[in-house]
Amino acid sequence: LSLYSAGSSLSCRWMDHKFRQYSENSLDLLDTMVNNSTNSTQDAEVEDTVAFPNDLYSQASKASAEDKLGFTVQVLEEMAVLFEEDHSAASWEESTVKDFVNIVTQQADGLHSCTGSHSHKKKNKKLHMYFKRLSGHVLERMGHSAEAWELI
Repeated sequence: LSLYSAGSSLSCRWMDHKFRQYSENSLDLLDTMVNNSTNSTQDAEVEDTVAFPNDLYSQASKASAEDKLGFTVQVLEEMAVLFEEDHSAASWEESTVKDFVNIVTQQADGLHSCTGSHSHKKKNKKLHMYFKRLSGHVLERMGHSAEAWELI
């Protein structure tokens, strides 16, 4: 909701016409992947290492409209990179993952078009490091297993 109001305040045509459609599609694909998951992981040590970065999202929610969109673009881009990693051990259909990455990338591109002249801002290093930890501490350490993807 906060993101939608940020885009609307910037008079972003893409937000008005495409945001909801892309969001619903990406969530449907993510639900499909979750439903095909093994649903068996309980590794508190790994979960603590990569706990959800609530503080980063809290800071972003208080930022300007342009900064909210920039943050969201970065999250989407980082997610696309993460889901392009080896997911062969997960019980997902290749086409579902490919469609998910494609839609997330299109969302990032669409939101990026809403940021206008602010599109050259630096990436949030803490957010980038969070996704690097997901990749290194969860996926790589657990051999890109289905359980690792479930934690992600």
